[in-house]
Amino acid sequence: MQKEGERLIPINIVDEMKSSYIDYSMSVIVSRALPDVRDGLKPVHRRVLYGMYGLGVFSNRKYLKSARIVGDVLGKYHPHGDSSVYDAMVRMAQPWSLRYPQVDGQGNFGSMDGDPPAAMRYTEARLKKISDEVLADLDKETVDFQNNFDDSLTEPSVMPTKIPNLLVNGASGIAVGMATNMAPHNLSESVDAIVAYIDNKEITIDELMKHIIAPDFPTGGIIYGYDGVRDAFHTGRGRIMLRAKINFEEVGNRNAIIVTEVPYQVNKAEMIARTAELVKEDKIPGIYEIRDESDRQGLRIVYELKNDAIPNVVLNMLYKYTALQTSFSVNNIALVKGRPEQLNLKDIIYHFVEHRHEVVIRRTEYELKKARERAHILEGFMKVIGTQDDLDKAISIIRHSANPAEAKQGLIDEFDLSEIQAQAILDLRLARLTGMELDKIRAEYEEIMNMIRDFEDILSNEPRRYEIIKNELLEIKEKYGDERRSEIDYSGGEMSIEDLIPDEKVVLTISHAGYIKRTSLSEYKIQSRGGVGNRAATTRDEDFLEYIVAATNHQYMLFFTEKGKCFWLRVFEIPEGSKTAKGRAVQNLINIEPDDKIKAYIRTNDLKDAEYVNQMSVVMVTKNGTIKKTSLEAYSRPRTNGVNAIEIRDNDQLLSAYLTNGNSHIMIATKFGKCIRFPEEKVREVGRTSIGVRGITLEENDEVIGMIVANDLESETVLVVSEKGYGKRTAVLDYRETNRGGKGVITLNITEKTGNLIAIQNVTDEDGLMIINKSGVAIRMAMDEMRVMGRNTQGVRMINLKNNDSIAAIAKVEMDKDVEEETAETEALPASVNSDLVEFSEVPQTGNNAVSNMGDEKTLRKIEEEEERQNRNPQQDSPDQNTDEPQ
Repeated sequence: MQKEGERLIPINIVDEMKSSYIDYSMSVIVSRALPDVRDGLKPVHRRVLYGMYGLGVFSNRKYLKSARIVGDVLGKYHPHGDSSVYDAMVRMAQPWSLRYPQVDGQGNFGSMDGDPPAAMRYTEARLKKISDEVLADLDKETVDFQNNFDDSLTEPSVMPTKIPNLLVNGASGIAVGMATNMAPHNLSESVDAIVAYIDNKEITIDELMKHIIAPDFPTGGIIYGYDGVRDAFHTGRGRIMLRAKINFEEVGNRNAIIVTEVPYQVNKAEMIARTAELVKEDKIPGIYEIRDESDRQGLRIVYELKNDAIPNVVLNMLYKYTALQTSFSVNNIALVKGRPEQLNLKDIIYHFVEHRHEVVIRRTEYELKKARERAHILEGFMKVIGTQDDLDKAISIIRHSANPAEAKQGLIDEFDLSEIQAQAILDLRLARLTGMELDKIRAEYEEIMNMIRDFEDILSNEPRRYEIIKNELLEIKEKYGDERRSEIDYSGGEMSIEDLIPDEKVVLTISHAGYIKRTSLSEYKIQSRGGVGNRAATTRDEDFLEYIVAATNHQYMLFFTEKGKCFWLRVFEIPEGSKTAKGRAVQNLINIEPDDKIKAYIRTNDLKDAEYVNQMSVVMVTKNGTIKKTSLEAYSRPRTNGVNAIEIRDNDQLLSAYLTNGNSHIMIATKFGKCIRFPEEKVREVGRTSIGVRGITLEENDEVIGMIVANDLESETVLVVSEKGYGKRTAVLDYRETNRGGKGVITLNITEKTGNLIAIQNVTDEDGLMIINKSGVAIRMAMDEMRVMGRNTQGVRMINLKNNDSIAAIAKVEMDKDVEEETAETEALPASVNSDLVEFSEVPQTGNNAVSNMGDEKTLRKIEEEEERQNRNPQQDSPDQNTDEPQ
């Protein structure tokens, strides 16, 4: 209710909120979060130093309780919480936080492990010697003072620092709508750069960078690459990559990675704990044990390696996944005349030099004023006590005066003195009236007059003022300069983990249950067609190998699931396992849904190559005969949860995926032995989430089993394989070209003996073939051993199958011409990749378990003996297995 005499003023809430928010944001920017470009200090740090200056806790005095210092700063200058002042003071005392600490702390002031400092009542502090240079000449009217929060005291608005503090210690802070993150630098280098600027005001930033090479962090480490440094110096913004400093040692009988310096602002304990988690999750294999052996002598973290680990590879994994490599994002924003500005290296030096120039002028003016005041008094002394008669006369005036005022006036009238001079004479001790003291007064007066002339020369001579600034800076360098701590690796850049991973040929295997691994090609050998082969992988019960992929470590793998989603992995990110290892579940590597399953993949080169991804297309086919073509560019931005590759309708699933270049021919095969061929251009390119178009028309109960992409129609042949081990090679041109969406032509004479078609692949005589059956047996054969046959023939037996076993998957591989066929004791295995695209189709699972999972050792020995016998005497093709008769 409005009281009498009161008046209500309506205010627009939008305007009021805008005004209040601007006031708040400016307060945060100017009075809290951003440093001043001149002294490099935020208000809280400036107040801590001034509070300690007022308490007299200099570097040559005894320590004072931190609580006393904090209380003094709070009560006089900083009206905020005590933790804000204490936390700021603690950071100013931590040698791992500031390149040149400004507070000398005694007690527990925290650690690099993130341990908090002891309470302020337990710790003590005093100023560091270098802080004396920050506060030097503060009492000589060198800077402006402003009222404190309650106008009861004054405080400096800036410090008259001789130290280029913003450069050497940097700063960080978050304001409203802006933030600053300035890197620390070496004091000696900074002084050299400033001196070079004073000598030549037109100096370029590149020339300054010959003196101040790069940031110099308190914790040392290695600056990896120079582009970020160059950007930061030139523009005030840049991303600097930091790496820990490491060396390799032998600890006991193991290799070990020893870390002696960590990147700036890294919490050592958190880094070690996170690394241990990654080792436990198998994201960083090869580490046996991690120990923190840091002590008073310095930092030492030991990563003890397993016997089979390659130190450089493990180190690179540590760089990739842990804080042993971090980035420091430089954002040089500071207050210039009360306004935030982004500054490059030369800007920072310019503003510091201008500040020092002003300090020198104001200091000289103050000293000149004091010298003139002293000279004035000395002139009065010489007038009164210059001769014995004058002295006697002055003494007589004082003795016969009734009071000091009368005496002062008498001296003024008699000797033509000023009041100041007369008062100084009255204040003289009798001892100063001797003849010896008169000589001292005259000598002092002469010295003062010389000083006055010198001060006047300084004020009238700008080059001399800059020379003074230079000399003072060189003195600072002599006193406090030290060696650079952070090394620079000029050859470094954005870390690429493949730099230390050999780009060797590998074989990827994926089981029906979704277990994946990569195995070096060297674990496999070669056999002739018709051999039985040996165990290729250990699988779980009721599981079998469904896909086999030939690749190299540095390539990309795009996984496509039956629900139409696409996921990414680099080949080297797939866990390595021996030939008989079962591998890791795919769900542990990519975020695939529990009820989804990988159906196809594409192996590609660099997805960051814009020209490559725009030239290539992804062609997919579903079980119901739908085909879709999309630019590879749509799949070039990996996401953790994958992306939608194709819209899948009910009772359908994605089956195959290939890369094409726009000039290919597409062939789609069905389980009933039909195949269709049409040009890729018949399929128009659509968006990533579209459903696609009809690729082949299916008969009742028929379904697509695979697709190939043919590029060389003259020389390529088509290989089709049935589930009971029959296969056939036919020239691509034997399949007449039709329109998309037709029923296709017969590709294999399907009978009960052959079983349904399970795979289609394009091959040449130079290719090899890797065959894996459901029991885990693998065999490799050369394609030049299979002659090209007619399109509708039954084909030949490609592999001898035991009992009710059947083929699970095939893959095209490259034959090593230097390797001779092995005897029965050698193991069957694929070679390296021949083309960019290999695709596998799903085969219905039978009740047969893998050979490696069968029973006890006695049973296993019998099976191996039978395999050995059949390898020595491979079964020849019977007439009905190699017929070329038409259907």
